[in-house]
Amino acid sequence: MGGFSIWHWLIVLLIVVMVFGTKKLRNMGGDLGGAVKGFKDGMKEGGQPADEAAATTPPAQVTAATSATASPVDDKNTIDVQARQKS
Repeated sequence: MGGFSIWHWLIVLLIVVMVFGTKKLRNMGGDLGGAVKGFKDGMKEGGQPADEAAATTPPAQVTAATSATASPVDDKNTIDVQARQKS
């Protein structure tokens, strides 16, 4: 009931590669690396004061609707607004 030898680990690795395939394993590795990079970038931004963090983020696009029946914009980065007069 000892630890696994190198042969046990090679057999497990071979089974994992056969089940998932090399392309899927490569994609999972890339996704994991991207998540770690995003987390590190988020931690760096968390240490900045609010003024510096706002200066580094790109502003959202603002568009105005041309008519009341205008269809909504499908772009996730665009904010649809309508200006009104105060009375």
